Amino acid sequence: MVAKIGKESLAALRLTLVLGVMCLVYAFVITGVAQVIFHDQANGSLITKNGQPVGSKLIGQEFTDPKYFFGRPSATNNDAGTKPQPYNAENSTGSNLAPSNKALIDRVQMAVAQIRKENGLGPNAPVPVDLVTADFSGFDPDISEAAALLQVNRVASARGLDPVRLRQLVESQVQGPSLGIFGESHVNVLLLNMALDGGAAG
Repeated sequence: MVAKIGKESLAALRLTLVLGVMCLVYAFVITGVAQVIFHDQANGSLITKNGQPVGSKLIGQEFTDPKYFFGRPSATNNDAGTKPQPYNAENSTGSNLAPSNKALIDRVQMAVAQIRKENGLGPNAPVPVDLVTADFSGFDPDISEAAALLQVNRVASARGLDPVRLRQLVESQVQGPSLGIFGESHVNVLLLNMALDGGAAG
């Protein structure tokens, strides 16, 4: 009986070692494949300027200066969850408020009024929903083409640019659905603002 227990324990130990080695080999192989085939994505899809990372294609940033395009609102809080901290990638969350929630309705109405005022729009001008509502992650880096085009006149005025050239820049930054069918056309806000700073619109 004792000999049988010892034999089974030895077999279990061998199996544990074999599985441990297999898991390590698997991890190294998958990491290597990702670095070769999906190098950009595997390293955070970083955006660099002068060799220094300034952000990621996957994580939005807060822009409040009128000379920049604004992204979607962010509902993320600090790590303790007690204070709003927009685009906190360590604390992914949406607002979790239902469409019928009065706090959400009031906030969206205020945001719509502010967007109209900042962009010189009439009191009944339509405002794209992604400019006044947060997404489920809290740090969406993209806005719709309509949301970007709505801001053209404001940004052009703040920078002293030709609105026509700025509109052309926005349209050149539109990325279509993945593989032509998944998702919707969108504009990466950080890349658009970097193109602006780089003089792409004059």
